[in-house]
Amino acid sequence: MAIERTLSIIKPDATRRNLTGKINAKFEEAGLRIVAQKRIHLSKAQAGVFYAVHKDRPFYDELCDFMASEPVVVQVLEGEGAVMKNREVMGATNPAEAEAGTVRAEFALSIGENSVHGSDAPETAAVEIAYFFSGLELVG
Repeated sequence: MAIERTLSIIKPDATRRNLTGKINAKFEEAGLRIVAQKRIHLSKAQAGVFYAVHKDRPFYDELCDFMASEPVVVQVLEGEGAVMKNREVMGATNPAEAEAGTVRAEFALSIGENSVHGSDAPETAAVEIAYFFSGLELVG
């Protein structure tokens, strides 16, 4: 497999509960390296631009409100097949369906407050990473 980079966001429900270190440990134990990271507080408008792909879905406004409610940790993970590896570590969006040991099985509060976001494809990852990080900030 090729070395890839993917965007990871530790969402407000997890940062509020001080779970950043525990979540990052799961990524690192799975062989992913954190090559960029910062804690930010998104505005609703910034969240709206990031999640624009969901603009026509009924949960869009609630998602944007949630993502702007408290700080998040945005980061870039790197490793072999990083996009799919990250998605495996995160687990299913619905924590009730997530495999034991995944981030969402252990930490998510609900489908909406599911603790983490991850890119769904290498092409998406490139766009999402560029939204939050300049090339100078990627220090793998």
